[in-house]
Amino acid sequence: MNRREEIAESLREVEERVAAACRAAGRDRSEVELLAVTKTFPASDAALLADLGLTAFAENREQEARGKVGEFDALRPDAGVRWHMVGQLQRNKARSVVRWADVVESVDSERLVAALGKATSNALAAGERSAPLEVLIQVGLGDSPGRGGCPPEQVQSLAEVISRTSDLRLRGVMAVAPLGGDPVVSFDTLSAISERLRRDHPEAGDVSAGMSGDLESAVAHGSTRVRVGTALLGGRRLISP
Repeated sequence: MNRREEIAESLREVEERVAAACRAAGRDRSEVELLAVTKTFPASDAALLADLGLTAFAENREQEARGKVGEFDALRPDAGVRWHMVGQLQRNKARSVVRWADVVESVDSERLVAALGKATSNALAAGERSAPLEVLIQVGLGDSPGRGGCPPEQVQSLAEVISRTSDLRLRGVMAVAPLGGDPVVSFDTLSAISERLRRDHPEAGDVSAGMSGDLESAVAHGSTRVRVGTALLGGRRLISP
């Protein structure tokens, strides 16, 4: 089985899982976006996924993503895909990330909001991007500070800061279920936070939650975007050419 056939088979299996999760939750399949996490895998894999119909891709390290997006654009210049940053982001990387990311899902502090807002405005003025930056608030749902995340009680205040920042557009919330924790509890908590957020920010309806191991639980609790890497591309690390 060649790489294209391997990825196509994995994609079919993931699509079946997402569709089944939607049916079980009484939701339409169109309500849940499949975001392919391509970290550590080459641009050629992303290109194959694009050929198979995927239009949303995610990276979690800015330095790796920067080169990969350029490689992908060279391979598939007319693909029209969107790139998401889902990993923790340092403020000094804001200038670089806004040059390639359509969405940053890991916003968790006012200082990062300020850095992204300034970088986006400068990039728009310089012609380095053509649209405002969409952002999600990453919500911390456990005692794992290394994973980042805004404390749940601070989500509303951070949302207000984002809404007042030129060239940033608040789109919703993102979270990673804590290691060793019950994903049902985590996703239920995130759902409640999202519901409260939408009361004041109706445009912030995205809920990015669920990965290869727990996407069914996330869909059952209202996720609108599942971030899948291992189930699509495997566990081995590949090197970009």
